Amino acid sequence: MVNPADLVNPADPAGPPDLVDLVDHHCHGVARGPLDEARFLSYLTESDAPAAEGTTFFDSQLGFAVRRWCPPLLGLPAHCPPADYLARRAALGEEETGRRLLRATGITDYVVDTGLADGLTTPEELAAAGGGRAHEIVRLETVAERTAQKAGSVREFLDGLQEAVHEAARTAVGFKSVAAYRHGLGFDPAPPGPGELGAAVDRLLAARDGGRRLTDPVLLRHLLWTAAGTALPLQIHTGFGDPDLRLHRSDPALLTDFIKAVRPTGCPLVLLHAYPYHRNAAYLAHVFPHVYADVGLTLSYTGARAAAVLAEVLELAPFGKVLFSTDAYGLPELYVAGSRLFTRAVRQLTQAWADEGAWAAADAPRIAALIGSGNARRLYGLAP
Repeated sequence: MVNPADLVNPADPAGPPDLVDLVDHHCHGVARGPLDEARFLSYLTESDAPAAEGTTFFDSQLGFAVRRWCPPLLGLPAHCPPADYLARRAALGEEETGRRLLRATGITDYVVDTGLADGLTTPEELAAAGGGRAHEIVRLETVAERTAQKAGSVREFLDGLQEAVHEAARTAVGFKSVAAYRHGLGFDPAPPGPGELGAAVDRLLAARDGGRRLTDPVLLRHLLWTAAGTALPLQIHTGFGDPDLRLHRSDPALLTDFIKAVRPTGCPLVLLHAYPYHRNAAYLAHVFPHVYADVGLTLSYTGARAAAVLAEVLELAPFGKVLFSTDAYGLPELYVAGSRLFTRAVRQLTQAWADEGAWAAADAPRIAALIGSGNARRLYGLAP
């Protein structure tokens, strides 16, 4: 586990994070092996294209956050030139760089989406490097695509999928769907009937694309309803992402009818990311008891504006329904940036509201702790 004393670094004038008990409820592994400059920079953007001429992806809110918070943890001054920083991390090596950075985040629990695993550390390896505990989130589309590769008939696919989901539920703390990428969130909210489901599986098994990438809205609905039947938390990607996404189809408000329909199952829904629809996610968390709003990825990419964006989420979302995450992927630096930006933003906002008399002083740290870790521990059933 993380020792708060280990978070103090004399090279960093800002000192340790404001909170030292964070549950990162949605994240990914970090890259194995050394990273060249091009690959490092690719993790600082959702784009699949090069940066504008004469710039790099360090020239962004996220890039500036990395330059602010990470160099002091490797013995360099904040805001040092990117070339100096990359040289220092290369000299230390990926393993030592990762250990130093991860152990400076205040994260005690890593709830890892294993749907993206190629070339990345496992949840257990990630948690060991960070001195924390590992938990798994299973990506539904990955489970379905693996099942399709082995199935020779509709019945084999449906039985195999049901078995795989319920087997995963024995050890995972939740599931995730990327339906927003594969089709969009404006799907029919009802469970598919046997006839349309069988036809959709036939189309999937007849595909000759090798990977049998699951994009059929009928199958995506079936996946969501199958996962809902386990009553484990179901994370759903909403809001911005890479160019494979159609942004207007990822507005969480499109899920309203599904949210209503799934409520009797007891399945909690977690709306990931949401930006620029974070206010819509906050509204849904406000009106539906089984809906939670995540602030991961959004705060990292908004950087110096993180407090303003978090304030917009907290305008309407109940404080017991907002969750911290980093959505870090590939770089340990993204864990640092995400945790620092969150802890500073939540501390700044809650303290300011207490100072102006809008809140009782004792409530500021209590609410910060709820969002940073308490809500996630309750939702996913994690030990203190």
